[in-house]
Amino acid sequence: MKKLLFPLALGTALLTSALAQKPLDLKAIKGQCGCQAVTFKYAETFSPNPEYKFKDRKELGGLEWVFVDEETPSKLVLMHLLVINDSTVIKHWREDWSYENTALLAYQQGKIWNNTLKTKPEVKDQWTQKVFEVDDSPRYEGTATWNHADGRHTWENTTDAPLPRREYTTRSDYTVLRRTNRIVVSETGYLHDQDNAKVLRNDEGETVIAYEKGINDYRRVPATACQAAQIWWTCEPCGTN
Repeated sequence: MKKLLFPLALGTALLTSALAQKPLDLKAIKGQCGCQAVTFKYAETFSPNPEYKFKDRKELGGLEWVFVDEETPSKLVLMHLLVINDSTVIKHWREDWSYENTALLAYQQGKIWNNTLKTKPEVKDQWTQKVFEVDDSPRYEGTATWNHADGRHTWENTTDAPLPRREYTTRSDYTVLRRTNRIVVSETGYLHDQDNAKVLRNDEGETVIAYEKGINDYRRVPATACQAAQIWWTCEPCGTN
């Protein structure tokens, strides 16, 4: 009997842990919601090529209204609306979060995307983040587990993506942005921390031409600051201010 009790207790503990994980994950994902004062900063840091000429740093800012547009037990759709000069509203981007998703898009280059399949054990307790452009075309997709510790909620994944909007009309020296996306949610907002590699991919293989640091810092402000966006789009409340 004692031999049976230990596996039973272990199985119960694992089940309890899994059941407790998902509500924390949902809290973290929804913790990105609200009216956010955001700054976008990007800087090229290193290059394997000593003759590479680093491009100018980029820094932008504004207000962003982030809200849950759709919700099911295994999926959340977050919409991002950009508020300019307190009155002009632009649909910025969208992200879909799916629980234990096994079908993902993998970017190759140009307009080529491949469908990839993962097994259920590979994505156990994981959430897929699928990011879309303004026109709802895919930007990138990755899957990882949320970690909850020290009052912060963290999700991290590395995936290939097309050139970002800030460069796809001005750069032709690389074809793929290999993005390491690190999302850190706290009580005051969240940080989208990026370690990116700019990759030239062709028939001969691939070469990293430069590395880049990206910091998108979202600080929650009173919801009234994003009133124009709330009027512009009828949305589901996130439960945050």
